Amino acid sequence: MTSNEYARRTVLKESLISEALGKERTLRVFLPPGYNDMVSHRVVYCQDGEECFNFGRIATHATRLILDEGIEPFLIVGVDVDMPNRTDEYAPDGGRSEAYARFFVEELMPFVESRYPVRTGDGDRVLVGDSLGGTVSLHLSLQVPDLIQKVIALSGAFLESTVDAIEAVPEGGLSRLQLYQLIGTEETAVETSRGTFDFLEANRRLRPMLAERGASVHYVEKAGKHLWGFWQNELPDALRWALRE
Repeated sequence: MTSNEYARRTVLKESLISEALGKERTLRVFLPPGYNDMVSHRVVYCQDGEECFNFGRIATHATRLILDEGIEPFLIVGVDVDMPNRTDEYAPDGGRSEAYARFFVEELMPFVESRYPVRTGDGDRVLVGDSLGGTVSLHLSLQVPDLIQKVIALSGAFLESTVDAIEAVPEGGLSRLQLYQLIGTEETAVETSRGTFDFLEANRRLRPMLAERGASVHYVEKAGKHLWGFWQNELPDALRWALRE
């Protein structure tokens, strides 16, 4: 393929007024090469939508996977973050976490599924998130396992509130969860608005807990920092994993 064919893409901007959040949220919708609205597609939802498109280059990766590797065309919906409220919305113990969950499940997904031909079966929805975006994506799957089974967590911020949530799940209770868990070996002192954390140790700790409860975990640990430069290079493999079937 020529570089022009890779660069040619359709990304639509949508806006959704959320009653749960009490404000408008912007969406970016990638339509794959050869998009046909008479054909149903799987859909990848991205937290931190603008960053995932601009810094993660997810639309470029998707186009290459579809054109070069024959991956079945899929849609991408990037949900732009409300940066001042990011931690409150994405952290499981955040003050707006319940509102964000209602927005995502009761407003966002129905909005997308009423406007675009997307599938709604098991594994047809994939959630992608970095850091706290990975955390909220996992917790959404815990809350509605009948709707969300596949999650890509890029250096997920899996701290005590996530550990508590997993510990509360009985043995075998996560049998429907499929998680791509990426963590960098240089993520041992990540500075956040809530303090400095060892995300490498947090991810290592969570992995066996998930497996004990029946989750299918594809764990990737390699040299990398808590940066989009690391996640961007790993996104193609993560998408291959999520869309392999």
